[in-house]
Amino acid sequence: MLNSDTIDAEQSLVSPSMPSSIEIPNAPPVRLQKLDLARNIAIAPDGKRYVVATFDDTRLKQGYTTAVYPQQAGYLTLLRLQILEVLSETPEQAIQRHISLIQTIQRGKLDDIVHS
Repeated sequence: MLNSDTIDAEQSLVSPSMPSSIEIPNAPPVRLQKLDLARNIAIAPDGKRYVVATFDDTRLKQGYTTAVYPQQAGYLTLLRLQILEVLSETPEQAIQRHISLIQTIQRGKLDDIVHS
């Protein structure tokens, strides 16, 4: 992994006590925010970059959420331009969906999922 692919995010919600995101081949990790289970950057074959974030949404009675956002300007994600959101009942299921979404993006198949 190149140093330019890692993200140096100094954000107000970043919890320094949280472990780093899960390791996925060719998906640079991003420092986790407070409720995150995993957060990575997925790079599509066309060079577009997406942030895939999986977080605990149980406080809102929604289970665990995995969301895909476009990445622009380093780590800036446009939250109102969320591309996809998937809900899971368990953290294990959420992590599996997180990994699956990253692999789908890396294969250039994100549009197939979004439009299905």
